Amino acid sequence: MTMLDRMRRHKNWLKWSLAIVVLAFVFLYIPSFVPQEGGASDVVASVDGREITVARFRRVYQQQMQAYRNAYGDMDERLLRQLGIDQRILQGLIEEEAAIVEANRLGITASDEEVVGRIRSLPVFQEGGQFVGETRYRQVLQMQNPPIRSDEFEEQVRRGVLMEKLQGALTDWITVSDAEIDAEFRRRNETVRLAVVNFPADKYREATTATDEEVAARFDSHKDEYRIPEKRKVKFALIDAQAMRGTIQVSPQDVEQHYQANQTQFSTPEQVRASHILFRTEGKDEAEVRKRAEAVLKQARADQNFAKLAAQHTEEEAGKARGGDLDFFGRGQMAKEFEEAAFALKPGEVSDIVSTQFGLHILRLTERREAATRSLDEVRSQIEDQLKSERAQNAAQSLADELDKGIDDPGDLETVARARGLTVNESEFFARQEPISGLGMAPAVTEQVFAMKEGEVSDAIRTPQGFAFVTVTGIQPERVPELDEVRSRVRDDVVRGKAVETARQQAAAVAPKLKSGKFEAAAKAAGLEVRTTESIARGAPIPDVGVSPAVEAAAFSMAAGEVSDPIQTDSGAAIVRVIDRKEVTPEGIAEGRQALRGELLNERKNRFYATYMAKARENMRINQNSAVLAQVVA
Repeated sequence: MTMLDRMRRHKNWLKWSLAIVVLAFVFLYIPSFVPQEGGASDVVASVDGREITVARFRRVYQQQMQAYRNAYGDMDERLLRQLGIDQRILQGLIEEEAAIVEANRLGITASDEEVVGRIRSLPVFQEGGQFVGETRYRQVLQMQNPPIRSDEFEEQVRRGVLMEKLQGALTDWITVSDAEIDAEFRRRNETVRLAVVNFPADKYREATTATDEEVAARFDSHKDEYRIPEKRKVKFALIDAQAMRGTIQVSPQDVEQHYQANQTQFSTPEQVRASHILFRTEGKDEAEVRKRAEAVLKQARADQNFAKLAAQHTEEEAGKARGGDLDFFGRGQMAKEFEEAAFALKPGEVSDIVSTQFGLHILRLTERREAATRSLDEVRSQIEDQLKSERAQNAAQSLADELDKGIDDPGDLETVARARGLTVNESEFFARQEPISGLGMAPAVTEQVFAMKEGEVSDAIRTPQGFAFVTVTGIQPERVPELDEVRSRVRDDVVRGKAVETARQQAAAVAPKLKSGKFEAAAKAAGLEVRTTESIARGAPIPDVGVSPAVEAAAFSMAAGEVSDPIQTDSGAAIVRVIDRKEVTPEGIAEGRQALRGELLNERKNRFYATYMAKARENMRINQNSAVLAQVVA
């Protein structure tokens, strides 16, 4: 599995790992706390005068890179930069700072006692239900990568407590009713097995035509669908860091020096991969929960499919879909009891029942990776590539800083850029979501261009290739086009609509036969193919149809054995028969209600909090220094 495959598999983890809100999502691991460092005069951003320093951003950035390395091994940092990792980290820091500003405005504080209490309650600092003591506490902080000073850690915990109290003050009034929970439980857990006959519209497109009158009528009644967005064109001078990279030489001594100074980058600590089944005990009779866990443990040790057992029994919602798999983790990332059990197992072994503050766990060790450090020869080409890229970025940044001092108007752009051997190009008109000819997809450039006036010249803007200075040379306002400008698009829409209607008519013609006789036999007699699904829940793709709310609504409204009327879909039409369906039981709802209540409540609170803070940030003075950020990342 490649790094990109693993990144796609864990896209949700990638998204949330960029969040800087501390302590909000603690589950089985101690987060990488972000200490604040002083001493840097430059700032990458500020929120109502509260500065986010270069030192602070750099440390968060480095910690995030290390987190990716721990999770995915070898990785191309340049790819993450192109995906906007630096901007996402900065946005997270800005949102954190904005939360502190809002908490201060509302008079919310975090006392020393609250900070101490929070630290002492973290699982990583407890042993036998007691705080491990000051010495062990400081040792754990020193074991982090990079090490964390206790005063820095405690300040960040204070910020985390403050943000948690802010969110509580804003959202504690929110509730979720039993009726809402029960309805959502049914929606998620009801399943059906279907026999599907599909009537694809594409089958009829080739024989379908559209007259000029039909095209004109479609356009006249749907003009807003064909509205052309605002477009702009620019002149730009590009400092191509990728081209500079080809001219840079890196000596063997430089490579060796970098290797020696960055040993942790090429070292992987001992890691294990485990799956687990979680039985929550909060608010339940623990003896009864343990009895249930022991029954599942017997099945797990009888060589039954552990992933299947996890999908059936685990009360960790995300674990159901991945068969309880936790992927690889190292020491210091999980609750102490959980970690000790995992590292004591051999691959394929199943643990006894392990008790943590989250409940009871059954673990199965999948794989073990020993600690390893790659040799200099193994990573030499990687280091050479990295140093060339860094030096090219630094050279491009230096040139951008130099040009920035001499470019004030479009005339300067031509004169100064050409004096340094740079070509000034002009793009075609482009919309916000379109690539820029000569620059490609460059979101930072697009964002600034659409905020500029015609004739303005930008500062240096970071692009995937390097840095660009741009000036707006033309603006086309949003408008409704003439029919001739979009005639082919409108004609295609008419043809598609008529083909879908033909598919629906074909389905309607055979529907009585499918309803009156044996579904499969009637379909076969009509020359139609029947596809059968597994038991599927709402939102699952259906063979030949894909995800279809219309088919889903019909299927979940019918009893086993019923056949639907023709259902129009985005790609044509379909008729389905419900082979069988699995209803949820009152007992199942009662068992899952508590966990689902917490999930739904958190979702609702998080939505409200995000909306509230987005509005609050509109009233704050938020400044970002793109040039400093680009230099730090380079």
